Amino acid sequence: LDVVQRQKEKQNSKESKRETMNRRPNQQRMMARLPEPADLGQMIVRGTQGFARRNPVVTGGYLFGLLVLILGGSGTRLTLQQRQQYNRIMGTIDLQAEYQASDRYARAWQNYKATKGWFTCDGLCQRNKERMERAKADLDAIREEGRARMSDAKSIAGLWSEVGVGQVKDSFWSYFHQGKQFAKRQSMWDAMFMGFRTMTRGRDESMVEFALKMLMQVLLNFSLGLIMAFGIFVFSLWSIIRDYQANPLVAVLFFLTCSCAAFAFVASYLLAMYGAAAGGVYGLAKLAETNARARIHQDRRQQHVHNR
Repeated sequence: LDVVQRQKEKQNSKESKRETMNRRPNQQRMMARLPEPADLGQMIVRGTQGFARRNPVVTGGYLFGLLVLILGGSGTRLTLQQRQQYNRIMGTIDLQAEYQASDRYARAWQNYKATKGWFTCDGLCQRNKERMERAKADLDAIREEGRARMSDAKSIAGLWSEVGVGQVKDSFWSYFHQGKQFAKRQSMWDAMFMGFRTMTRGRDESMVEFALKMLMQVLLNFSLGLIMAFGIFVFSLWSIIRDYQANPLVAVLFFLTCSCAAFAFVASYLLAMYGAAAGGVYGLAKLAETNARARIHQDRRQQHVHNR
């Protein structure tokens, strides 16, 4: 009986070894094989060429924007005469009068709010309201006169000057910074709520899965924030151009140039972010694939040596 039992155990061990050896090649065949870096580069180039052929307007605007960013510079420098006229007109703006009018309006508004009831306004309240409205009218008139004089000074400089280009750059960087701040705040809240949901619902989720989900959320937040910043910048760009009293054709050309440059910068920034994220994920996946194949190959070699 002992001899028969040993023979059965040997036969079972041989069958299990044979099944293991048959399962290893199947696992290796079923393992998804990632493309090599050279093949991946060719895929990206072909995809880029296909997108450029399907969207010539977008591609042309992007390339033109890149050219503007590289060669545009900071605008033409003002001549001595232009600078003197610009400074002379800007010096006629009475900032002290605007400050005093703003202070009078603030005090009148405080007096009106102090005497106004929830749903009623007595005689004293009506008098304070009239004073507030007169103070506001005076402030608006002073500000309108100041904006008119500032517009005259900007018309001397011109849209393509260092004054016009500098103002557009300051506006773009302000909105771009606000878009990034929005993305950072939103990503912080998303990370907190995603971690809270994972802990409270008891999900069986690994750190790798959580990191990938968080990475996609961060990319989505930055895309949303920067696209909104680009849209708001383009929407407000015309109000800047209008202050320079430029020729309509020059104004339209300047608007298209600045819009293409802003689009190229935002698109390049997002493409760099997505490329860095995709490259990092691809590198980690390629390393894991290499380690898995090496482990399978080592197990097969050990099994082959053991069978001998």
